[in-house]
Amino acid sequence: MPATIKTIMEPKSIAVIGATDRIGSVGRAVVTNIIEGGFTGVLYPVNPRARSVVANRAYPTIKDIPDDVDMAVVIVPAPMVVDVVEQAAEKGASGVVVITAGFKEVGGEGVKLENELKAVVKERGIRLIGPNCLGIINTAPGFSMNASFAQAMPAPGNIGFISQSGAMCTAVLDLAMGRNIGFSKFISFGNKADVSEIDLLEYLGQDPDTDVILMYLEDITDGRKFMDVARKITWKYKKPMLAIKSGRSEEGAKAVSSHTGSLAGSDASYDAIFQQSGIQRVEDVNEMFHYATAFSQMPLPRGNRIAIVTNAGGPGIMTTDAAVRHGLKLAEFGERTKRILGKNLPPTANINNPVDVIGDADYQRYEAALRAVVDDGDVDGAIVVLTPQKMTDVLETAQMVPRVLEGVVKPVLCSFMGIVDVSVGVRYLEENNIPNYSFPEEAVRALKSMVHFSKDVEPNENIRREYVHYDVDSKAVNAIIKEKLKDVDRVTLPQSEANEILKIYGFPVLQNRVATSPEEVKPIMDELGTPVVMKIISRDIVHKFDAGGVMLNIESLEEAQAAYDQILLNAKAFKEDAVIDGVLVEQMAEKGVEIIIGSHNDPSFGPMCMFGLGGTFVEAIGDVSFRLAPMWESSAVEMIGSTKASTILGGLRGKPPSDIDAIKDCLLRLSQLVTDHPEIVEMDINPLIVYPKGCKVADSRITLAKREDADDEEDESGEDPGVAVS
Repeated sequence: MPATIKTIMEPKSIAVIGATDRIGSVGRAVVTNIIEGGFTGVLYPVNPRARSVVANRAYPTIKDIPDDVDMAVVIVPAPMVVDVVEQAAEKGASGVVVITAGFKEVGGEGVKLENELKAVVKERGIRLIGPNCLGIINTAPGFSMNASFAQAMPAPGNIGFISQSGAMCTAVLDLAMGRNIGFSKFISFGNKADVSEIDLLEYLGQDPDTDVILMYLEDITDGRKFMDVARKITWKYKKPMLAIKSGRSEEGAKAVSSHTGSLAGSDASYDAIFQQSGIQRVEDVNEMFHYATAFSQMPLPRGNRIAIVTNAGGPGIMTTDAAVRHGLKLAEFGERTKRILGKNLPPTANINNPVDVIGDADYQRYEAALRAVVDDGDVDGAIVVLTPQKMTDVLETAQMVPRVLEGVVKPVLCSFMGIVDVSVGVRYLEENNIPNYSFPEEAVRALKSMVHFSKDVEPNENIRREYVHYDVDSKAVNAIIKEKLKDVDRVTLPQSEANEILKIYGFPVLQNRVATSPEEVKPIMDELGTPVVMKIISRDIVHKFDAGGVMLNIESLEEAQAAYDQILLNAKAFKEDAVIDGVLVEQMAEKGVEIIIGSHNDPSFGPMCMFGLGGTFVEAIGDVSFRLAPMWESSAVEMIGSTKASTILGGLRGKPPSDIDAIKDCLLRLSQLVTDHPEIVEMDINPLIVYPKGCKVADSRITLAKREDADDEEDESGEDPGVAVS
């Protein structure tokens, strides 16, 4: 944990540069918040034209303060910020929070100012949060600081929140206050000229007062470093992280030469980063706080078996439907539980799951039912649903929940449905740290989120969260790439040439040969046998099927020679000026399940691997998943399981299951290939045909491009750190 960030978050003394008594000013708001927020350190307002600010002595400059200053909050006009930060560094401050706006977010001169600011903090060895931020808040036990211009100080809690947007912070604070949600740390980091989301994650990951981390992100500085830090938080510190990433609809540039490129919008990279880091991505602030409330107030479930206790049949069915839809299971009660329920509930009640205690239920009936189900060893968590009837005592029912949960290490979420009639009970639940949701579907989704995280972090010998390294001749591939890029900046290799690279990396390629005339087909067929498939070889024709450039199931020499001529005619008709290098004659693969694997070079994060259902309709179906390379073995397994293709691969209508291990092996080889050779900017293996045992590469294409940062040195090893696999 960088000491300077700790100093920013836990200073003993604060200078507010730009403090003022003017009503409605940011400078006054920050000083007032620091005082009213309970800061027990020393506060130094800085204003050259004031003797005091909010009844605290003011100083003309930070250099005039007689004592040491740990941290400075800067609220002066943008052109003055660099000089003021220089002064703070000279005074010995190890951290600054620059609230001032007018930097890179406005472009032009603002970009220049921000670059100057970056240079100063780097040269001076201090850390900076901002510029263009709301400020920071710390409510840790024994320490309280509100160095922001937020409307109010949040309640203490165990949730850490970081945001690039200051406006989002103010809305989140207001929402949290309305729901009685507290925070351990609340940090607006704005333009992140220095301290980034990665630094703050590292700090919160080790913060003993933070159990849950929430993020609003607009971009990520370094995807791989972000993953390294987040993975440690997930699997070492076991802290759940929830993220809103804005910009889902914004697509990156699409490469028409690749299925993978056309499917890999910029947002797919962020999904991959989150999935590989154990971070759950949420759609909006409501969803974020629904999940965060459950994580921060309840123990994690051991499994996905839940019980439902309700006083109304309709909501009970709704809850059941939502649970099944989200992958939760209704627990099967043991005989002892059923006897207890039968003894304490009326004959008209349902003692199976969901338990219906009937509309006239009082708190005692609810309490008996809830005690019985949470005591059942086959129940991992419960949802209590209440609809306000005339005879329902809402407050007493709410009061029984924490009473039942004493000593229980299982999550119980409530859904007291409505707003007005249930308000007194909801308030009691919130005050006693019992999560409540207006509708049961919301409670189900929150519990599903907890189950997902619990499953993700539990020890599992079958899940290897480590890199796999294959012993391959990467130098041979380096030589091929160097030769192909000798005279061009970018080139797409046809299957015949792409297969050379794939073969070196251990992919199961089919035997093939290139024919440049009908006469050359005979010796090739004599060598390969029949049946064969024939494909056009042309860098000018990307999708061969569209051009009539593929012919299947060719059984004889006569068919093959006729196919050769027809393929060339079709190609010329499709693109008259296409340069044709010949026809690939290849062993015809047996039928199996067709999938696609590929890679696309994300401009921000580097190579990103793809998996999905293959064939000619892959772009229309769009059932694909992405992960950044290099991948852990567990990432390869998860990207297969996260698609609908996994259902088909599992075997349908009596067909045997496909070889998932063979797919995983190809994905990990792909991950190593594109990591070892960043010149591979796009790549498709489509289809990769999978069988009950093994798989075969039926078609492939690789696009190479010179690297902007390339030099004459070659990687001696071509290896990434990992585990050797024979």
